[in-house]
Amino acid sequence: MATKTQRTERRTDALSKERIVEAAIEILDADGESALTFRALTTRLATGSGAIYWHVANKNDLLAATTNDVIARVMTDVASGAEPREAIRAIALGVFDAIDAHPWVGAQLSREPWQSAMLQIFESVGGQLQALGVPERAQFASASALVNYILGVAGQNAANARLLPRETDRTAFLATVAARWAQHDPAEYPFVHQVATQLSEHDDREQFLAGIDLILAGIGTIDPGSS
Repeated sequence: MATKTQRTERRTDALSKERIVEAAIEILDADGESALTFRALTTRLATGSGAIYWHVANKNDLLAATTNDVIARVMTDVASGAEPREAIRAIALGVFDAIDAHPWVGAQLSREPWQSAMLQIFESVGGQLQALGVPERAQFASASALVNYILGVAGQNAANARLLPRETDRTAFLATVAARWAQHDPAEYPFVHQVATQLSEHDDREQFLAGIDLILAGIGTIDPGSS
């Protein structure tokens, strides 16, 4: 009786860290962090686990590399000759959009704030604050306020999106929420009742940038000569 020998097709081209990171991002985007395993990578890349371990030590190393790759692309896209305020807005919106497209990036940044990707964001924002003329004593607090706002709002926006089915109509959903807000007693919730109509009409990206502008306006009031 003939015996069939099953063989796993192996890649013949050289495996690079860049290709591993690319494949990992594809898995993360499609199925989330729990789906990213070295077994899944070996299948997708048609290679053995040893070839992958040659480039990345473990899953944490791989998550850091994928996050760095996404954020590095954001920083590369920021126009080098932009005015500092516009550059900060571009950095902020780039990170916002990146986390919206890759929700796992936000989780990774909040989990390990000392990693290279976070330093890229902090350095980019801080450099623009220096160019803006923010006093040295206020630069750390100003950069921290901006970065914390960027990551917090971007992460929450991505988390909210994952709570709803992909086919959800955003306008209809927000209209429903706004209607619920409007049903609350205006005497107990006067502000909520007042802004309920704005909820269904707001644009997440525009509202996000409005927050950046408010922070920048506050930073602009710092007296260069005060101690």
